[in-house]
Amino acid sequence: MEILQYTFFRNALAGSLLIAVACGIAGTYVVSRRLVFISGGITHASFGGLGLGFYLNVNPFPTALGFALLSAFGVGWMNKSYRVREDSAIAAIWSLGMAVGAICIGMTKGYTPNLSSYLFGNILTITRSDLVWAAIFALVLCLFFIVMHREIIYTAFDRDFASTQGIPVKFVEYLMTAFIAVTIVLSIRLAGIMLLMSLLTVPQMTVNLFTPDFRRIVWGSILLGFLACLTGLFSSYFLQIPTGASITVVLLFCFLSAKGILFFLKKRGGDKITG
Repeated sequence: MEILQYTFFRNALAGSLLIAVACGIAGTYVVSRRLVFISGGITHASFGGLGLGFYLNVNPFPTALGFALLSAFGVGWMNKSYRVREDSAIAAIWSLGMAVGAICIGMTKGYTPNLSSYLFGNILTITRSDLVWAAIFALVLCLFFIVMHREIIYTAFDRDFASTQGIPVKFVEYLMTAFIAVTIVLSIRLAGIMLLMSLLTVPQMTVNLFTPDFRRIVWGSILLGFLACLTGLFSSYFLQIPTGASITVVLLFCFLSAKGILFFLKKRGGDKITG
């Protein structure tokens, strides 16, 4: 375990835990509200902010966050103001973000540093300042979930019923949308733009196979996401493979294994009843 002596690996472990917490809470809301496609659009639209940051020679994360927030709220604005279908608005913003990012990177003079780490993830490059921001955000998100868990659950499953109960549905929706955007930008270092959706959806889908309870899905997806990050980190170190890709493979393996086990148990139970 001499690898734990290295600061960059300890930072990666801490970052994995913090991001697993954020993705566990935000991702459960995404899956419950069926916002996976919207989250994918936000993820890819943030590439425009990364490209703009490289072109302006500034830290790309604030610009990526700006693009993510604008795309998150831009979908609803286009849908309500111009009656554009939601899926069409997502596709337009998705394409626009990727196009702006490609143009800005093409106009950037010299070599674009660490571009592959943003596309495919490399949590080994996470810094102490990144950990501080991730810790602050994870704490804020946890506090919000603890205080507003009833409102979040009602809004996630039945927004019309939530409105009849006096719950500020619009406030919860807007704030959770902002949290999702921030979670996506903070998680880019871990899994990359191309693979990020696996952290926001696959742990939740896996835990949901065993329980429909919202809180249990949150806790289970946090645990599963962190264990997958640990496995992916050590696999990438010993096998010399990309970290983000290895984490995604581990998550998908867990989901398919759980699905196969449940199918086998269900079939076996059916055979016993028939016998």
